[in-house]
Amino acid sequence: MGDAAVRAEKAGTDKFALRRRELADAALAAIAARGFAHTGLRDIASHTELSHGLLHYYFDDKDDLIGQAIWQYKSECARRYDPIVETAQSGAELAERFGAEMAATLRDEADMHRLWYDLRNQALFDAGFRDTIVAIDALLSDMVWAVVERFSALEGRAPVVDRSSAYALFDGIFLNALISYLRGDLDAVERVRAASIRLLTSAV
Repeated sequence: MGDAAVRAEKAGTDKFALRRRELADAALAAIAARGFAHTGLRDIASHTELSHGLLHYYFDDKDDLIGQAIWQYKSECARRYDPIVETAQSGAELAERFGAEMAATLRDEADMHRLWYDLRNQALFDAGFRDTIVAIDALLSDMVWAVVERFSALEGRAPVVDRSSAYALFDGIFLNALISYLRGDLDAVERVRAASIRLLTSAV
């Protein structure tokens, strides 16, 4: 059991967990701006109003903090598609709204998505937050599949891809668009919107 877990037991798990979430949210922008390799607890403290001692009290190390922060962010991202799935009345509406949301998150949160891919790659070498990365991948796969299944139901046709293939395809087009966008290609936003719609409509 890590030091943070011991302190959670003493402080009351719910209260401790709430404070961890608040601190992770506050640190996320600093982590995203600097990337995994260049970020430690002291770096985060120096680029935020949070003290190093406070961060060390609530988190065992930078892996603990970064894992918490990226889990919170990507969980929120995945839930953004729930209203689209729940309220779309036609396949065309679902595809348009899904494509628009993919474009918006690329345009507005590119640094956060860059951090996600940075951490996912790092987890191939570092086991510190690997379980968190695996859990996020599963969450995102569920999100993509929920969109595909709902589109399939609205269109009255069965999917022609399975869950893992659907996730790999959408993840691939988003990653490629993100790389282009971070290199200054602003047209990548429209391309990911259009590509998302095309891929969804061809998935069933």
